[in-house]
Amino acid sequence: MVCNDYQTLYGVSVDSPMGPITLMANDTAIVKTFFGSLPRDVPEGDVPLLQLAKIQMEEYLAGKRFIFELPLAPEGTVFQQSVWRALLAIPYGETKSYGQIAEKIGNPKACRAVGMANNRNPIGIIIPCHRVIGANGDLVGYAGGLEYKQFLLKLETTYALYRNNK
Repeated sequence: MVCNDYQTLYGVSVDSPMGPITLMANDTAIVKTFFGSLPRDVPEGDVPLLQLAKIQMEEYLAGKRFIFELPLAPEGTVFQQSVWRALLAIPYGETKSYGQIAEKIGNPKACRAVGMANNRNPIGIIIPCHRVIGANGDLVGYAGGLEYKQFLLKLETTYALYRNNK
């Protein structure tokens, strides 16, 4: 598969309790993640970046990694990029509301636009859009499905409590 800048994309899948999670990268950065198997038209990547990403995702799923340390290159508008940067600042095991993210990016009335940017996040889990919840604390919206959001939040809450009690 070739992305917009004509770089070849490579992929690798990671086993999780919810099924495979696929990570995709070009030669320099992670560009996409999603729940599901590697598409047939994407070559399996035996490239160092993807191997590192696979290890970090496995560590995350095992409760041993709380921050991903990978180069990221999500494609999106300037507004979307600002939302995704704000998502990266939400600590592991914590949540923020759409309104709090809107305030953080300096646009407090943009709650719905933040929700749309959250929905279009191409690098879910690593850019933790699952940590954004409704103002009343409800789990609302997740591109991968609410069952995945619930799984990720429970995983993080469990390991955050364990880590804090050490």
